[in-house]
Amino acid sequence: MDSWLLWNLTQGRSHATDATNASRTMIYNIHNGDWDSELLELFNIPRSLLPEVKDCNANYGSTSLLGSDIAILGIAGDQHAATLGQACFAKGMMKSTYGTGCFALLNTGDTAVASSNRLLTTIAYQLDGKTTYALEGSIFIAGAAVQWLRDGLGIIDSAKQSGQLAAEADDSQQVYMIPAFTGLGAPWWDADARGALIGLTRGTGPAEISRAALESVCYQTLDLLKAMQADWSQSEDTVLRVDGGMVASDWTMQRLADILQAQVDRPVIAETTALGAAWLAGSGAGLWPDQAGFAQSWKLEKNFAPQMAVEERDSKVAGWDKAVRRVLS
Repeated sequence: MDSWLLWNLTQGRSHATDATNASRTMIYNIHNGDWDSELLELFNIPRSLLPEVKDCNANYGSTSLLGSDIAILGIAGDQHAATLGQACFAKGMMKSTYGTGCFALLNTGDTAVASSNRLLTTIAYQLDGKTTYALEGSIFIAGAAVQWLRDGLGIIDSAKQSGQLAAEADDSQQVYMIPAFTGLGAPWWDADARGALIGLTRGTGPAEISRAALESVCYQTLDLLKAMQADWSQSEDTVLRVDGGMVASDWTMQRLADILQAQVDRPVIAETTALGAAWLAGSGAGLWPDQAGFAQSWKLEKNFAPQMAVEERDSKVAGWDKAVRRVLS
């Protein structure tokens, strides 16, 4: 899509893409930074058809379609741009985007860590000829669980209500929602798993179900974090930077910090994908600061530190683990 947009914006003068989007095609070798000859042969794809692969902050030409000649100074994939927007430039930094699904990336620096725990090894970004790698985990259902509460069950009128209801839930009830509406993503990768509500009693109502839906996102993030820590020991003291629509809920972010037993940082600018893309263009044009300056300009809106007792948290997590095992196909 990006190379098609670029081709049209430049009226056929530039046929290119960046390393992050190239890595998503499954025919790009992320280790040597080139289209993979073996895979091209396997799929019978002529190399001459493929776009030139550049840095995320490369000069991609210019467009005159908007009334004047405007330089195109950056391209990045969705989650990669969010990683840039969160200024996750240092090795060990982690961001998680909570939209319909959830995508977490852990910066592993110049090392492409091969996962033994069913995570993806990917390019985080490529700037000025230097490739930075990441471990990535994908959750299929995050905000979509709240949408289901609203549109499917009709127990809330707006997404904001879910956090308000969750805060009113009976703490003595341990209700778990496994939102495997389309299967389970990382680290399970079980496309045949299906969703379940476990632990229901006669006292279970909209508040308990809302809490279970929001907590399911927290537990799934913990599953990703544990897999990342198992793959890369340097990730043990993780601070998670969050963005996306769900992070507006203070209740959800506090429960996320409690379940992870880690610090969760919410930035002032939550639309970090757009911010990352804008930074690529702005820094390339000399209008915004360089990498170090941009990192310093990142502003914290609110920090969430763990408040739940470790014993209570561990009991909740054990219940989640049992619930997941019940829905695996």
